[in-house]
Amino acid sequence: MSDWVFVCATSQLLPGESTVAWDGDTAIFVCNYDGDYYALEDRCSHEDFELSSGTFDGEEASIECVLHGARFDVRDGRPLCAPAYEPVAKFPVKVEDGGVWTRDDRG
Repeated sequence: MSDWVFVCATSQLLPGESTVAWDGDTAIFVCNYDGDYYALEDRCSHEDFELSSGTFDGEEASIECVLHGARFDVRDGRPLCAPAYEPVAKFPVKVEDGGVWTRDDRG
């Protein structure tokens, strides 16, 4: 299992904002939804396309892929509409020493 990867300071990721961090070759979409931080693989499960290019809805806790309009719940990665039927990988997030951290824990 990889080490924790620093994403940013908590002050740099306010509610409704998102960013991308890298754990090796894995891009990780990290967002702040209502003061809680969530991390998903930055890859649509319908088509291999980066979710971070899409729109993060900070009120509905969803990210929409710009390629075909698939939406996912950022809290658990589950698809919210077609054409996606498989969830996106969810990664752990911790807040420590004023920073946001994540990692690809799939091993």
